[in-house]
Amino acid sequence: MTKTEIVKAAFKVWGRNFYRKTSLSQLAGELKVSKPALYRHFINKHALNTAMTEYFLDDFAASIKPDMEKALNEKDPDKGIAAIIGGISGFFAGNVYALIFSLMNIYQRNIDDLSISERLKERGADIGILQKIIERKYNADPSIIRLIFTTLTFLMSHFHKIKKALDTQVTEDDKKNITLTICETVMRGLGYPAEKAEIDFEKLEKILEETSPSAESEPFFKAVAEAVAEAGPWNVSMDMVAKKLGLSKSSLYGHFKNKKDMLRRLFMTEFKRIIEFARQGIKLSPNPAEQLYLGLYSISIYLRSRPEILIAMDWIRTRKLDLGKPEKEMEIFRLFEDIDIEPLINASEIEKQRASHWILFLLINILTHHNGSMRNNSIRMLYKFIIFGLGGFNK
Repeated sequence: MTKTEIVKAAFKVWGRNFYRKTSLSQLAGELKVSKPALYRHFINKHALNTAMTEYFLDDFAASIKPDMEKALNEKDPDKGIAAIIGGISGFFAGNVYALIFSLMNIYQRNIDDLSISERLKERGADIGILQKIIERKYNADPSIIRLIFTTLTFLMSHFHKIKKALDTQVTEDDKKNITLTICETVMRGLGYPAEKAEIDFEKLEKILEETSPSAESEPFFKAVAEAVAEAGPWNVSMDMVAKKLGLSKSSLYGHFKNKKDMLRRLFMTEFKRIIEFARQGIKLSPNPAEQLYLGLYSISIYLRSRPEILIAMDWIRTRKLDLGKPEKEMEIFRLFEDIDIEPLINASEIEKQRASHWILFLLINILTHHNGSMRNNSIRMLYKFIIFGLGGFNK
């Protein structure tokens, strides 16, 4: 048994559980060896995780490096962009465990004081090339890269979920189709007709700024949200919440059955409040394009007023958190399905749901990136990207 064999097995063993509760004992059981046998190669789980990170970066860089070189030689910027996006998509389409590892262990994290992009550049895969190629044709803020990679992450995760990739083999045709879908979404967004997408951002923002979310949440839910924001949903405890409320832990059990019940009720309550506030904004216009922006901006206003909820929601965006199946009437992901966005009018229910999920995923990402603050131009940029993709930023 070699170090490489252990690392490869760890991707699969821990990936099945999304890295929530992982141990060397689990890995030893999978490999049918004793735990001390693993210690001969790795002194602890941290050492193994470091080796997994190095393996991932080496494998990923080697896979996309040819596409980076191809992109640099393309005269047409769009073909160069497609080459890079296609290369990255192809890598993750064929390796669901690498995708899970990157989401759980690398996403938005630095390693040894070096950013992930710097570590990849050391290996000959400079992600910064993508921004340089984009700038040749498009007048887009550098943060557009975040929307591109967030789109890739969302669609790839959705693809593997639908294909049940942890249990079945993904075909070559499947890989080609998801890669094409990602490239088209990045380049065209929803593909909205340009003449129907022009809206007065300032007018709509002014209308919404005159409104405000309803009264403050109950003290219990506020305390839960603050605790989750500080510790994350896995590490938060009922003791932490009780302490914030100045109560004993036994008193808290009078309100919540257990930790899972506490978290579920927090998120379901907040989802309902967000939906109600966003729908109030959407109703201010009969125009579908304006309704989309009003929905985006309304959610932004709500989460700006509740930064602890924004952080808590980001855990759901980047982690597999089982809180049980949500009640359908409370499901926030149906919000944008209720808008008659023209390119989706005749789409299937699955396509509508995917688009609505994607829009919210992007919004939470961009708000989190700005640390809970809200810049109007960021939401405007998001709207244009959703509607047109990179095509909305032509010079």
